[in-house]
Formats: sequence, structure tokens, C-alpha cells
Amino acid sequence: MDAKGASLRILEPEVTTAGDMGRMVITVLGMVADMELKFIRDRQRAGIDAAKGKGIYKGRQKKVDDAEIQRLAAAGTSKSQIARDLGVSRMTVYRALDTGSTKADADAD
Repeated sequence: MDAKGASLRILEPEVTTAGDMGRMVITVLGMVADMELKFIRDRQRAGIDAAKGKGIYKGRQKKVDDAEIQRLAAAGTSKSQIARDLGVSRMTVYRALDTGSTKADADAD
């Protein structure tokens, strides 16, 4: 805003971004907002960890079974095509295939 010569003036409470004091106030308010966001994330993480400890939180249910993705890949279907056909992201396909190779490696041992 400074480069364009504009400033923000809030009437209630009286705050403006014009001048050095205004920029300092906005900077401090931004830092407080950033700190509060960190506190919210920390509380959320603590709640999720507590729920996982009680066996309540298990995350979102999978839309597609990993075995189906692995079957299509073994049949020669491209990863992009698998994602389009099943309505999932390519990252989901890569994770399922990575999980499958890890399970196959463990079974071989």
C-alpha cells in the first residue's frame, strides 16, 4: 500500500497505517494474530493426539481401497489414468502403490 501511496484508516478503534506509528501498530497486530494462530494449531494438535490415544480419532475414511489401485497398476494402467478413473489424486495413487511395495517387501522377509 505504501508504494501506491495508500493507507488504511479504521474508525473504531482509531487505527491507521499511515506513518511510522501506524506501520508499527499493524506489525504488532499481525504478530499477535500469528501467535494466536500458533496457539490454535497447538491446541488442535493436542486434542487430536489425545483422541488418538483414546482410539477415537482415526482420520478420514479412504474413498478407494489400496488393493484396487495396486490391481489397476499391475494391469498396466497409468497412474494418471487410475487417478482419473477412481476420482482420486495422483498422490493418493502413489501412496497406495508405495504402501503396497512396503507390504510386499515385509511379506518377502
